[in-house]
Amino acid sequence: MRIVHLLLTRRFAGSERYAVELANAQAAAGHEVTLILRRAGAQPRPDAIAHRVDPRVRVEVVSDLLARWQARRRVRRLRPDVAHAHLSGGCRALHGLDGVCLRVATLHIAYKPQQHARLDALVAIAPWQLAAIPERLRAHTVQMDNWTLPVAPAADARARLRAAHGIPADAYVLGALGRAERNKGFDLLLEAFHRLDAPDVWLVVAGQGRELEALRARAAGHPRIVLPGFVERPQDWLAAYDAFVSAARDEPFGLVLLEAMQAGLPIVATASQGARHLADAIGTPLVPLGDVEALARALHTLAAARPPRRAYPMQRFSLEARLAELEAFYRRELAALGRG
Repeated sequence: MRIVHLLLTRRFAGSERYAVELANAQAAAGHEVTLILRRAGAQPRPDAIAHRVDPRVRVEVVSDLLARWQARRRVRRLRPDVAHAHLSGGCRALHGLDGVCLRVATLHIAYKPQQHARLDALVAIAPWQLAAIPERLRAHTVQMDNWTLPVAPAADARARLRAAHGIPADAYVLGALGRAERNKGFDLLLEAFHRLDAPDVWLVVAGQGRELEALRARAAGHPRIVLPGFVERPQDWLAAYDAFVSAARDEPFGLVLLEAMQAGLPIVATASQGARHLADAIGTPLVPLGDVEALARALHTLAAARPPRRAYPMQRFSLEARLAELEAFYRRELAALGRG
């Protein structure tokens, strides 16, 4: 099968991880896979995208200016069986390509008519997304959980990262990971941590984004808060943590929650859409959204108990199962278009 993925973002984060891992896995399974990136995502930067792509995936780069228009022309020229879009730019690039190929988008955030209504089929990452999809398009939608790939941390990651940031080897480290944006609730997490009276407990919030400098200003003067910015190997930081915290105001699925579970970390999470979907796997009570006092209490309870790492039921989050399910969905929707 000839598959083109469209990912017209600038920096690597959870949705970009999904798209790249999917393209890599489909190419490894024998499909002819192309990934269309904008120039900003293909630059030689640690937070760019192209250097994470398997050599078996063909990468086509379009300019940052008129990226959607150029991507649309590339799809028309390539004429794949399936064009699979990720996030706003990729979805909009598929508008006007009716009849060229099967046009699919993954709902990394939520259904948005201006992005998704004119496409042929959708992949929802969580059941709550389905209600907003119009009935006609819902009949051409599949709900599939995200996945996580087990990636081993460096053998010295825990000791090295702690030493590099002045964190004592025996400190108890609460950690968060993700884009530094308002919906992640890192400001709430910092406020809750300020209320925690535990001199041997540290907080690390790893990730970059628009809110990073404001968060650093809020954390200034606190000796046990570390905000390292973008991290190339999140698995190393997960090894340095003792527990994971998601204070999100809004989290469609929570790929980072899967990564924390893969690392075996105890989890405190707010009751976002994604955390509610994963609640049975997380196994701890969820904290009400936006409630700093409740979050501070949950952190206090966690820091006092210091539960050990644990094994989570990760079988349902395997990429292999998703690959087979997605290929079957592609073939079903191709047949519905008379292309089977």
